[in-house]
Amino acid sequence: MLYYLFEYLEQFDFPGAGMFQYVTFRSAMAALLALFISIFAGKYIIRWLQKKQIGETIRDLDLEGQYSKRGTPTMGGIIIILAILLSILLFGKLENIYIILLIVSTLWVGALGFADDYIKVFRKDKEGVKGKFKVVAQVGLGLIVGMVMYLSPDIVARENTEIRVNNVIESVQYGNKEVKTTKTTIPFVKNNNFDYRWLVSFMGDFADEAVWVIFVIAVILIVTAVSNSANLTDGLDGLAAGSSAIIGVALGILAYLSGRVDFASYLNIMYIPGSDELMVFAAAFVGATIGFLWYNAYPAEVFMGDTGSLTLGSIIGVFAVLIHKELLLPILCGVFFVEALSVIIQVTYFKYTKKKYGVGKRVFKMTPLHHHFQKPGNAGIDALIQKPIAPVAEPKLVTRFWLIGIILAVFAVATLKMR
Repeated sequence: MLYYLFEYLEQFDFPGAGMFQYVTFRSAMAALLALFISIFAGKYIIRWLQKKQIGETIRDLDLEGQYSKRGTPTMGGIIIILAILLSILLFGKLENIYIILLIVSTLWVGALGFADDYIKVFRKDKEGVKGKFKVVAQVGLGLIVGMVMYLSPDIVARENTEIRVNNVIESVQYGNKEVKTTKTTIPFVKNNNFDYRWLVSFMGDFADEAVWVIFVIAVILIVTAVSNSANLTDGLDGLAAGSSAIIGVALGILAYLSGRVDFASYLNIMYIPGSDELMVFAAAFVGATIGFLWYNAYPAEVFMGDTGSLTLGSIIGVFAVLIHKELLLPILCGVFFVEALSVIIQVTYFKYTKKKYGVGKRVFKMTPLHHHFQKPGNAGIDALIQKPIAPVAEPKLVTRFWLIGIILAVFAVATLKMR
C-alpha cells in the first residue's frame, strides 16, 4: 500500500518518494517491519496463547529436557504469518502475480495448519487434521499454483541462449519475446536448464499439452514434499525457524538475480520479468522468522506448531517453483530433506525387517534425524547406527544444523556458476 501512496506522491516531488521504486529499499523495510512485528506483537500473542492455555502436548520420547517443554504455548506460526502478510501488504506491489500467489499460499496453508493445531489443542485429538485431508489441501495448492503458471499471461520468461565461439561462451542473449516455458534451472550442467518437455518428447504433437500436465504434477509433488519436510524438521527449539530464514535469504537472492536481465545474463539463467519483486516477500519472510526466533530459540517460549511449519515449507516450495529454481531445492533445503529422508528410511526398513524376520529393526535410534543425535548410544534401541554414543545438547545440535544449512544455501547459489 505504501508503494502506491509514494508512487502517487512522487509526482509532487515529495522528498524520498522515489525510494519506494527500488526493490532493494522496500525489501529492507519489509524485513525490518516483519522483524519488529514478530518481536513486539509476538509478545502479546504469546500471552494470549498462554491465557487460552494453548499448550503443546509432549510425547514421551525419553529425551533430555523433554518434559520441561510441556505446556509451552503452540500455534506460534500465527506470529510469522501476521508479520509476513502485514509487511508485504505495506511494501509489496500487490498487483504482481508472483506476490499474489505467495499471499494465497500463505493464507491457504496457514489455515490448514491452524485447523490442525486447533483440533490437537482444543479437541484433544493428537492426530489433528486427517492425513488424507492434509494431502488434499497441499495438492490443491500445488494445482492452483501450477495452473496459474500455465494460464496467467503475466507469468512468462525470456529463455537464455548461449553464444559460443570455439566452444567458449562469449555471451548470453535473450529473445525479444516473453514466452511460457517449462524450463527450470538445474545445477552442474553447461546450459543450466532442464526442460520438462524432454519427459514427453515421444508424444510428438501432443507434447505441448502433455508437458504442462507433467509440470503441474511436479509442482504438486514439490509443494507437498517441502511442506511436510519442514513440518518434520520442527522438533527442536529454533531449528525450523532458523533453517527457513537461511533458505529465505538464498531464495531472495535468486529471485533478484532472475528478475534482473544483467545478472541473469552473467549467470546464464532465465530472465523472469517481475520476479525481482519476490525479493520483498523473501525479506518479509526472513524478518518474520528471525523475529520469531526471539521467542523460539532455546529454551523456547512458544512453538510454531503446524500453523507455522506447514506454512513455511509451502512458501519455500511455491517460491522456488515461481522462479524456476525448484531443482535446487534438494541442495537448498538439504536439512529439511535429510530429516524427511531419515523418516522414510526408518519406516521402510522397519516394515521390511518385520515382514522378513518377524521383528522390526531400525536404522536410526529415533527419527526425524535430529532426535537420533539426542539419544545416547546403546540406550536399549537395536539400531544399525548407534553413534554418537553421547547425546548432543539441543542448542549445539540446532546450531550445527543451522551451519549446515548456511553451507548448503551458499553452495546452492554457487552451483549457478559451477558447470
